[in-house]
Amino acid sequence: MKTFIKIQAALFSLVLIGWSLNCSAQGTDSQKAVDERVQKFLDENREKWHNLNVPYEDGKILHDLIVDNGYQSALEIGTSTGHSTVWIAWALSKTGGKLTTIEIDKNRQKEAIENLKKVGLSEYVDFRLGDAHKIVKELEGPFDFVFSDADKDWYVQYFKDINPKFKKGGRFTAHNVLQSMSGIREYLDFVNSHPDYETTIDKTSSSGIAISYKK
Repeated sequence: MKTFIKIQAALFSLVLIGWSLNCSAQGTDSQKAVDERVQKFLDENREKWHNLNVPYEDGKILHDLIVDNGYQSALEIGTSTGHSTVWIAWALSKTGGKLTTIEIDKNRQKEAIENLKKVGLSEYVDFRLGDAHKIVKELEGPFDFVFSDADKDWYVQYFKDINPKFKKGGRFTAHNVLQSMSGIREYLDFVNSHPDYETTIDKTSSSGIAISYKK
C-alpha cells in the first residue's frame, strides 16, 4: 500500500512538473508571438509615422532603456498617434509593467488606441485624454520611467511635477533636445544643474533625447 502511495505521489509530481514546463513554454511562445507581431508592424509602418511622432531610432532607444533597466511604471506625456507608445508598451510587455500616456487631441488618441489594439498591447496602456498640465499634477505615481514629448515650454514644469513621484534609479527622458525649439535651452539648463540627477543626451537621431538618471 505504501509503495502504491509513493508511486502515485511520484506520478503526481511528474504531472505537475510537466504542467509547469508547458506553461513556461506557452509564456515564452506568447512573448515571442508578441515580439514578431510588433516588430512586423513597426517595420511595415517605419516611414508612415507623422503627426508629431518620434522617429524609429528614438522609439528603439526608449524601448531599450526600459528593458535593460527592468522599468515597470512608465509615463508618456504626449501620445500623438502612438508610435512611441507602441515601443514603450512593447518594452513593458517584457518587464511586466504598465504605461500611462496622456494626449490632448481626441482624434490622435483614437488613432493611437487603434494602433495599440493592432499589435495586441492595449493591456499595458492606460490612455488619458486631456490637458497634461493638469493631469501630470494629479497622477499618484510612483514612476521609474518618463518620456516627455509634449509642449517644450512646459518641460521644466512637467519635470518638477513628476520629481516627487519619481523613483531613485529611474530615468526621465525628454525629446527634441537637439532642436532649436522654445523651452529646450531652459530645460537643459535646469536638468543639468539639478543635484539629484545625472543627464546625458543620446544623439543617435537628429532629434536628440535627454536622459536624466535619478541618483
